[in-house]
Amino acid sequence: MTQTAKKAIEMDLRDGTDAVRAARLYAEAETKLSGKSKDPAFGDRPPPKWTVEPKGVFVTISEYPSGDLRGCIGYPEPIFPLGKALRMSAEAACHDPRFDDLTYEETQKCTFEVTVLSVPQRIEYRSPEELLSKIVIGRDGLILSFKGRRGLLLPQVPVEWEWGPEEFLEHLSMKAGLRPETWKEPGVTVESFNGEIFTEASPKGEVVRK
Repeated sequence: MTQTAKKAIEMDLRDGTDAVRAARLYAEAETKLSGKSKDPAFGDRPPPKWTVEPKGVFVTISEYPSGDLRGCIGYPEPIFPLGKALRMSAEAACHDPRFDDLTYEETQKCTFEVTVLSVPQRIEYRSPEELLSKIVIGRDGLILSFKGRRGLLLPQVPVEWEWGPEEFLEHLSMKAGLRPETWKEPGVTVESFNGEIFTEASPKGEVVRK
């Protein structure tokens, strides 16, 4: 296995803008309960090329301007074509079990962010210190697995919270429902991935690359 994540799918800003706009339209349709017989993002048009290749993806919905999380759901593994995974993620993010269901009115006051993931790769290490040395904040997202539990944090999370590698792993352990220091235990598996991140600067505003 490689020790760091493979390079993420390359999407230009136009592709990223299309993806974010699509995520918003899927969420708006979901919250309006308008039915799903027609694709609310692309309609009867042929979908863009970036939608076809299987990729992992997460959709993050945040309150504006506070940035407070309102929903974040996705698929870390490339088990669906990206377009399908994006739609399912956007719709599911409206019903993130950590929060009340999102309303249509709220979608108009929130920003949407899309993270397209590379394939997660296991990090090989022989000590907690070696693991810490292999994590690059701002580049790596991480998945921790231990005794049937699993936690994932996207690459932008430690940047936004100003965590170092150790704090990142502690919060990752807690995301998996484990003690903060669990990442040091023998038998823990840590995988890394990176991503192409595109976000609205304001609700329905310009889409920028992070």
